[in-house]
Amino acid sequence: MTMAFSAISSTTPSFTLSCKKHKSPSSHQVRVSLKPLSFSVKASSTSIGYSSSSPSVADKQSLTLKSNNWQWKFKNNSINIYYEEHGRESLEPPKNILMIPTISDVSTVEEWRSVAQDIVQRTSDVSWRATIVDWPGLGYSDRPKMDYNADVMEEFLVDFINAPDSPLSLSENDLVVFGGGHAATISVRAAKKGLVKPKAIAAVAPTWAGPLPIVFGRDSSMETRYGLLRGTLRAPAVGWMMYNMLVSNEKSIESQYKSHVYANPDNVTAEIINSRYALTKRDGARYAPAAFLTGLLDPVKSREEFLDLFASLDGKIPLLVVSAEGSPKRSKAEMEALKGAKGVNKYVEVPGALLPQEEYPTIVAQELYKFLEEIL
Repeated sequence: MTMAFSAISSTTPSFTLSCKKHKSPSSHQVRVSLKPLSFSVKASSTSIGYSSSSPSVADKQSLTLKSNNWQWKFKNNSINIYYEEHGRESLEPPKNILMIPTISDVSTVEEWRSVAQDIVQRTSDVSWRATIVDWPGLGYSDRPKMDYNADVMEEFLVDFINAPDSPLSLSENDLVVFGGGHAATISVRAAKKGLVKPKAIAAVAPTWAGPLPIVFGRDSSMETRYGLLRGTLRAPAVGWMMYNMLVSNEKSIESQYKSHVYANPDNVTAEIINSRYALTKRDGARYAPAAFLTGLLDPVKSREEFLDLFASLDGKIPLLVVSAEGSPKRSKAEMEALKGAKGVNKYVEVPGALLPQEEYPTIVAQELYKFLEEIL
């Protein structure tokens, strides 16, 4: 999820920006304004009470949010990983949902907050607790300069779920995973290997190819260009200059949101743009996005591998695929390939583009909650 790039030289790799407008679904004109919650993201531990007026939930639910940092031990380093826990008071132990943000240059827990709040406050026989976690190198987590790739991200996810000090505090199979974009595919890949054993997985607008590979392919010539661009973005001085020009400016972020991240440009608010722009100014902000843009975070290399991941869980783990009506053409084709595919128990389509869970949270939450009821 980022600006599309065009390679324009056959000798010296260079890249310019271009974007294509995608029309929003005509049957859904929903205005959404995401308001960041009022707490310090670097707080060691914060508990917040909040309320909701949603007609689908009880009028007076005691809801809580706790923000914190978990220390991920990776190659003798300790990396601060930011996460949030959304829940409501209940006499019964809650069941766990892990919500993982879409990997992008502006990836953040904020994209799942409204969905989390919607689900945990619903009254039923089951009490749910939703944990949203930022990837290393993205969102509000630390962003060290290291070699980010799909294996590193998978290792993080496995450790976050399975570590003895994991914030999830799981009993056997007491976890449902909701992932967006690449996060969904990485989760399925980890499950295929048996490294994680969730009760179910919901893949929301799942993707597997980064912005450049999905547009320009992965032949040796393009891989060379990607490597040069990645190296430039990681360089001390010129890297920041290029990153500021391509990604870390309000106009670029607004352009990508209006062209392919959201389906309805009217839903893109100044508040959202300002929030995402602030993320791009964090220390080390360019390292993980440089890997994502150039395909290093891609969990597979082809549609065949993509379909094989989902097929591998057939009869083992229930899988829901939530496709988005207004997704960019190439990404939408990959989502549609999962319709009726082996291993996919249920396939639904919702309005939106690459972030339907943020743009249309009420609709997405409703589909996810139906899935939760079905698997129970």
